[in-house]
Amino acid sequence: MKTQGEIEAAICEGISRFEQEYMGRGPKDVRAHLIGDFLVVRLRGVLTAAEQQLVKTLPTDKGMGLLKQVRTQLIETARTALEAVIQGITGTNVVSLHHDISTVTGEEVVLFTLAEAPLVRESKRA
Repeated sequence: MKTQGEIEAAICEGISRFEQEYMGRGPKDVRAHLIGDFLVVRLRGVLTAAEQQLVKTLPTDKGMGLLKQVRTQLIETARTALEAVIQGITGTNVVSLHHDISTVTGEEVVLFTLAEAPLVRESKRA
């Protein structure tokens, strides 16, 4: 059994690997927060150079909307693989997944609702 910190670290690593394999580029920073049966993953620096250029050159609404549509479609296409990563680490099924990305900050947030809170062992603090 893992500590909550070990689970969160493994999730960060798994999500980074997923982003590299499916999106072609890993994030600059990933943070995961497990709160009972709720998992929040925050990724920073996920926009590719092409995506940044798209947002800059097209009218704001069009570039932003297009980028969000593409990213949402990519997540939906790879959803099974992403859920398998989370299930493999937490030992709990994913009930739902919610996703959004900011075209301004390049920050992406993925929220997972789990079937139950993963079992964790208490960490040994000095």
